[in-house]
Amino acid sequence: MLGRHRKEASLCEERDGRIVFHIDMDAFFASVEVMCRPKLRGKPVIVCGKPTTRSVAAAASYEAREYGIRSGMSTVECFRRCPHVVAVEGNPGQYIYVSLELLRIYKEFSTIVEPYSIDEAFVEMTGTRCTWKNCEGVALEIKDRIGRRFPGLTASIGVGPNKLVAKMCGSMEKPDGVTVIRPGGFTEVFGDRPVTDIWGVGDKTSLALSMMGVDTIEELARHPVSMLRRRFGIMGEILHMMGAGRDDTPVTPYYEGMPVKSMGHEHTLPADTWDIAEAEKVLLRLCDQVARRMRKKGYLGNVISMRLRFSDFDSVGRQKKIDFYTDEERTIYKVARELMHRHWRPGHSIRLVGVNCSGLVKVPEAVQVDLFRQKEEVSHRKLLAAVDAIKDKFGESAITRARLVSLNRRMWDAGRRVSEPRFQKMSLGSTERQYHSIMAGFHDNKANVDTRPLPPGLSSSPFDMLRHQDVEDKARR
Repeated sequence: MLGRHRKEASLCEERDGRIVFHIDMDAFFASVEVMCRPKLRGKPVIVCGKPTTRSVAAAASYEAREYGIRSGMSTVECFRRCPHVVAVEGNPGQYIYVSLELLRIYKEFSTIVEPYSIDEAFVEMTGTRCTWKNCEGVALEIKDRIGRRFPGLTASIGVGPNKLVAKMCGSMEKPDGVTVIRPGGFTEVFGDRPVTDIWGVGDKTSLALSMMGVDTIEELARHPVSMLRRRFGIMGEILHMMGAGRDDTPVTPYYEGMPVKSMGHEHTLPADTWDIAEAEKVLLRLCDQVARRMRKKGYLGNVISMRLRFSDFDSVGRQKKIDFYTDEERTIYKVARELMHRHWRPGHSIRLVGVNCSGLVKVPEAVQVDLFRQKEEVSHRKLLAAVDAIKDKFGESAITRARLVSLNRRMWDAGRRVSEPRFQKMSLGSTERQYHSIMAGFHDNKANVDTRPLPPGLSSSPFDMLRHQDVEDKARR
């Protein structure tokens, strides 16, 4: 096992410089479903919502990708391109369980692990026994450990001197590949590639760069910083650094956590609607969910955003900052509804509705709360506390607003609690040692649903779960 030692760290940094791994699981959701259903192996598979309802593909196996199917594509389009594609309803509990077990493996190679998403992670290998001479062997060892623990799952690993390079080279040899770019080798590999290959550079930025005569990554690195700054502001300097393959962003250890910047929900309607009143009902339910999450995690926010997607897949999103911090659905809904009516396009049917609250602060840190408003709404706060308690005990569909009763129950009927997905215990892979997980004890073998909530104060954030995992591991030693 590779460990982090301070004396070795300083020597290693002087001798070899920084080493960062980016580990990206290949077609993660689809691969987990195939692992759990071996009969699907070799078949085109997509993971989506309920196959009987309209949804989008959250993931597609590589067999499905041969037909041009990609994540984010509507299931209707997926079946049009491949009529025999197998649609599987997603199981978030399985994915979270596997993700946490994968992160447990990474932690055995380095103490500095940053979960980037449910299927990606950055691992700071600087200061471990990993050097530029044996880094490829270490990456292969991680891949071997993953394969033994979860047969059928593969990972693509990028190794670079910083997070940017590691992330970019991690996608070069997908699936099941290892790519190493050593210090000084970035321009040689990526120099003649388009600027859209840079992590975080999208179509609008690339169009603006193209108008400045910058089309390739090498041209971006050579372009005068002053001109980039004049066009993009402080981002101009960052773009110039990225073009040269430089990135000083640290790998944030899971035990330090990441600041929560926003909370939101989106929902794709079962059928496009021209009725703004139906869209308002969906918006109200989403505001309920967002406000409940904020109260559960102890956050207040003062920037409310609304998003609409129309039947032609054109989207509009707007936000408004209010004068006080809130975690009440009435306030969030009032602002979001106003934005919806202001930017709704009559004659265009609505496909998706979303709401988001940002500018978050922890409740004890909020110093500019409207005290008069709070005093006037004590009774409403008591009502919210009672409703939250009922939903915590009996589920999200136990109590609802009268206005939402007419909504299709299939749209909202979910037995799991807010931010507490169903936990499913899995016994797959190596039996060399007994694997313990935070998921253990939160399942019912017959019903595959959780029977009790997470420990008090623990959210489903991977940072929180990994910290809790450490506490459990220490208690068992």
